[in-house]
Formats: sequence, C-alpha cells, structure tokens
Amino acid sequence: MRDIDINDYDYDLPSDRIAQYPVNERDRSQILIYREGKIVKDTFKNIDEYLPSDSLLVFNNTRVIRARILFQKDTGAVVEILCLEPLSPFDYSLSFSSKESVEWKCIIGNLKKWKGGALSTPFKYNGNQYNLFAERLQSDGEEWCVRFSWNCFEISFGEVLETTGHIPLPPYINREDDQQDIERYQTVYSRIKGSVAAPTAGLHFTDYVIEKIKARGIKTVELTLHVGAGTFQPVKAKNIFEHEMHCEHFSIDTKTIELVLENMGKVVPVGTTSVRTLESLYWLGVKLIQKPSGTISDLSLGQWEAYDMATTVSVKESLGALLKYINERNLIFLQAATSIMIVPGYEFKMINGMVTNFHQPRSTLLLLISAWTGNKWKDIYTFALENRFRFLSYGDSSLLLR
Repeated sequence: MRDIDINDYDYDLPSDRIAQYPVNERDRSQILIYREGKIVKDTFKNIDEYLPSDSLLVFNNTRVIRARILFQKDTGAVVEILCLEPLSPFDYSLSFSSKESVEWKCIIGNLKKWKGGALSTPFKYNGNQYNLFAERLQSDGEEWCVRFSWNCFEISFGEVLETTGHIPLPPYINREDDQQDIERYQTVYSRIKGSVAAPTAGLHFTDYVIEKIKARGIKTVELTLHVGAGTFQPVKAKNIFEHEMHCEHFSIDTKTIELVLENMGKVVPVGTTSVRTLESLYWLGVKLIQKPSGTISDLSLGQWEAYDMATTVSVKESLGALLKYINERNLIFLQAATSIMIVPGYEFKMINGMVTNFHQPRSTLLLLISAWTGNKWKDIYTFALENRFRFLSYGDSSLLLR
C-alpha cells in the first residue's frame, strides 16, 4: 500500500459531465451494474432486479443542514461561514435544540474581510425581525470556533439555521442553491440532522423503489453518519500516506447491529458513508476485544488503525463485543467516530456490494472504489463516460457487486 501513487487514480472528467441539477424524477437516473466483471446499464427504478433477493440494504439516514450562512458587512463584503460540527454543546441534538448561544467548528470564507468583532445577519420569525450574531473565537488550522447567538429567545439554533442558512452544495456545483435543492439534496429517508453534504447514493431512492425492494424480500436498516466537508477534499499529496483523512461521527442502534450480524454475507450498504461505518464497526469491536478495559474514548478509529491491527477476530466476535459494550452500559445506541481510509489492499470484512455514485478524480472515495472492485475502477468509469452517465453528487449511480 505504501507504493500507492495518487496519480494512478486520475481520469479526465469533462465539466459538462458533472451534474449541476438532479434529474426530474429521482429514480429515473441511470444505474451501472458491475457484477462478476461484467457491466450493464439500466434505470435506477429497476435496481431491485439486480440486488440478490435476500440482501440487507443499509441506509444512512443523516439529514443535510442549512450549514452555509452569509453575513454581509456594511462595506458590502460578504463573509461566508460553513458550520461543520458542534463544539458546545458537543451533541448535535442538544445544539440544534439550544435557545442559548452555541459554538461550532466552522470554515470561514472571505476571512480577510472579517477584521474582528461580531457579524450579524437579519432573520424573520413570527412576522418580527431579529438578528443572528457570529463571534470568531480561536482557530485550529483552517478551521475556527465560532460562537452563534441570536436575540430571539423563543427560537432554537436549529430553527435559526432553517431561517437564515443555505443548503451547502458541493464546490463543483457552480451555482447558488435554489428552492428545489431544499428537497432534492436530501434522501427521502433522511431524519437525523447533522450533515454538510448529502449521502448522495441515496438521492436516487423513492418510496416506490423502496417498496419494490421490500416486495422482493430485501430487508432494510438505517444508521447515521454525518457527512463532513472533508469528503470533497482531494488527495494533494502524491503518496496517500501523507494525506490526512477527515473524521466523521456516526451512531448505530443495537437492532441494526444485530440485523447486520444475522445477515452477514448479504449486506449491501447504500453509499460510501455506510461502507465506512460498517467497516469501522468491525475494527472498533476488535479494539474492544484487544483492550477489554476500554472506555468510550476508545470508540474512535484512526486513519490507518485497521491496517496496523493484526487479528483473526471474526465478525461475529467483533460485533458481539460491541453489543456487550452497549448492553453493559444500558446505551440506546452506539456513538463513535471514524477516520478510516480505505485504499487498494484493504480487506473488506462486512459488505457484499455497494450502491454509490461516480466520484471525483484523485479522491479518497475513488481509492475506496478501487479497493472494492480489485482495481477495476478504470473499466467501470470508462464505461460510464462512454455511455453518457452523469457524475458526482447530482449524477447517476452504480451497483457494485462481488
């Protein structure tokens, strides 16, 4: 793996192949099917015809927040603040429900125009006008701690964001967000607020498709991983070991872990976020087995930890350790974090296929696809380009089966 050169994971992506808008109907997008080395194409609404009939589909039910807030100064300059994750209160739900000031880790655009002091932007609630204030605190590299406060004590921070914020479309979508993005940049099953990017493989599913899937005896479960802005960060270092992977937080309940365990050999995650979560679960269980006195602080997986842990632990033993951990502490669900970077040479433990969109050149997600397909990504992407598939977040989809 130390010989992996990111230049080998580059390809020419014409700008006109990057979808700037979603298709009119979610399930009318194209889908590429890769199975046993063969590639075919179809319409997404027919995905049930290609999934093994006893599969377990794993959805990421995170919901994108209106994390992009614009503050216009008296000079006319606009400072953009992108909310990444809560710092105080640290819990997402507590932060969104707070009616007092909150602090978030943020990225600040046009920072040079913010010399100091508080910024403000107006918003309306119940016919009255109020203001949201932002104070810049300390920095950590390119990220800042920003304190938000507002002069309306009847409204929570989550409601303030819904009123003032914008949908944070990816940087390669060259337009401002509009009304349709409020609905279309969410999956139909999104429930838990916290992402600054959509788990885009799920954008193609409709209630109709989900009912078709269930009618074929295919089971579904949900987990939550809040997608961070780091998902768009390209690998700039030539050697992947010099790339710092972003950390993302996830939660998963006991029932879901039990269903995954019962259906091993049949698990098909929807999206790379679900893939990373499921694979991280295995390694977190291994960590608990190898360190029985582990604490909640151990439920975090570093970028290369999976490659450093020599183990013969089975999936049953690993997930069993996690279930024991949850039950002994009377937890409702497991909360953890992962920075796992899946690259060619990684040995998958949990999954038997995946539904995913087409990813950027030189990206960690393309490395993951290469790891899963045995480095057949070039064949898949060449087929997609030659057959006019649409790429990236609002683009078409693929089903990659072993």
